[in-house]
Amino acid sequence: MKFIKIFLTFTLIISFFGCDDDYDTIIFGGTISINFNHYWDGQQVTSADFNTETYTNENNDILTISKLRYLVSNITLHKSDGSSTKLVDYYLVDLSGGTSFSISDILDGNDYSSISFTFGFNEADNIDGNYIDLNSKSWNWPTMLGGGYHFMQFEGKYGATGTENPFAYHNGTARVSTGVFEQNFFNVSLEGFTSSESETIVEIKMNLDQWFEDPYTWDLDTYNTTLMPNYNAQKLMQQNGASVFSLGIVN
Repeated sequence: MKFIKIFLTFTLIISFFGCDDDYDTIIFGGTISINFNHYWDGQQVTSADFNTETYTNENNDILTISKLRYLVSNITLHKSDGSSTKLVDYYLVDLSGGTSFSISDILDGNDYSSISFTFGFNEADNIDGNYIDLNSKSWNWPTMLGGGYHFMQFEGKYGATGTENPFAYHNGTARVSTGVFEQNFFNVSLEGFTSSESETIVEIKMNLDQWFEDPYTWDLDTYNTTLMPNYNAQKLMQQNGASVFSLGIVN
């Protein structure tokens, strides 16, 4: 009788580990890496191009880039059955620092219908002084302009060599009037992909030229610096930003 009990126990163990083809998928999670890469008219832009490489926008302004940082939040994977998996609450992309992150123990071999995130913080998350790591990175948005945090800092110079003027394309909450503010974030939803059994690398592309075109052709002589308190500039950034992101290579 003792032998039979041992045999049955062993058989159950073998059945549990050996007969379920989905066991590895259920128990062992893979890794998903999100890479934010940046392009100007199809040409990749990195921090090595800062202050040297020149770009021409839709308005024929010639410019160079010296800084690019922006915040994305609530990065989430979605499945067609309505379920979702949030990867991170927020991530500060910095072309001179970090532009990618990885999350382990994500169920592998899944088909995702879309990946979504918010550019900046939505109203519920954009809480003044709430994020210690962002406070230390000079990322706060002035209280007189609505408080909370920056959504983007995009800086450089434009104009003929030797007579360049600065531009500071800073995006965040829009100030309507004294004490009256308007939320200025926007939501992004990109096409889905199928994750692999071990590691999936997802490229999210930001098309930098798009910030200066469609629907508004950006004139840097009109909107260059001191844009944070400028309601019109802030809303135009939101409109142009709606199509700057796209899904790149997934492997």
